[in-house]
Amino acid sequence: MLFDTHAHYDDKAFGGDRETVLASLAEGGVGCLINVGASVASLGRIKELTERYDFIYGAVGLHPDEVGPHSRAALAGEKVVIPGSVWGVGEADREMPVRGLTAEIEAYLKELLALPKMTAVGEIGLDYHWNVEPREVQIDCFRRQIAIAISMKKPILVHSRTAAADTLRVIEEMYGSGKPAAKMAKAEAVKHLLPEEYSEVPGKEWVWRKAVPKGPGADLPHKGIIHAYAYSVEQARIYTEMGFLLGIGGVVTYQNSRKLKKVVQEIPLTKLVLETDCPYLAPEPHRGERNDSRFLRYVAETIADLKGVTREEVERVTWENAADLFSCRSV
Repeated sequence: MLFDTHAHYDDKAFGGDRETVLASLAEGGVGCLINVGASVASLGRIKELTERYDFIYGAVGLHPDEVGPHSRAALAGEKVVIPGSVWGVGEADREMPVRGLTAEIEAYLKELLALPKMTAVGEIGLDYHWNVEPREVQIDCFRRQIAIAISMKKPILVHSRTAAADTLRVIEEMYGSGKPAAKMAKAEAVKHLLPEEYSEVPGKEWVWRKAVPKGPGADLPHKGIIHAYAYSVEQARIYTEMGFLLGIGGVVTYQNSRKLKKVVQEIPLTKLVLETDCPYLAPEPHRGERNDSRFLRYVAETIADLKGVTREEVERVTWENAADLFSCRSV
């Protein structure tokens, strides 16, 4: 069975046939999925989906494009209804302008995360491609949402686009393992934690690996997923050593995805999960179409080819990885 760890069925792209598509997933081999939040407007819709469908679990959080006053929702003057329970006993619901990650929205996220089918905080992170919000705003809101996740012992789903260094810095700060600095051969260092400070002695290739201070989330057994992983093998090793999984989706099927294919070959299957990011990033041979969870089979087939195993083995292991992370085992 297929476990889609990152989907957006609340998206308007499914507005005309959402129920039909969701009803077809079981026949397509999909047993469970996580519907992931992005904007303030998505939060209530995700709650409704988790209540209506046994196989849908939720993740709630604000995408880096939606964390502040420059987001599309805020600039459009959209409003959100904050439940009265956020304000206190006996309070009425309040309709408020969307302004990003306000104190009220943080309280609403915590209330949603207390529900039994809300499994994670996401998608959160940094996006330096579009830069909708200033980078300092993105980083601050990334930290704040991670802090919520750690306090509630929930995994995170991390969006990172052209922001490799800052994403790693924030995650190491919040989830760092506490490893001491160590001297090692340069060839070995390439396979381990980055960044390093190189201190070469003539005739030797020693590297001093920086110490990684212990972060507040270091002891959580399940850290989260680096969604739509797009960085190097070296950074993949950093994240997986810290306890993160890598989300692999349709991009791995593209002919020009050599870097991601190498990551899949080098990183153990026990550190990978499947995802669609639907309705986006459909795999070959459906590239350019609206994506949905049934297309995960093409991702599993590509991973199987790269790993030299069967598709059934990829589905089994990635299912177990996701089920353990999210503590859900719908079939």
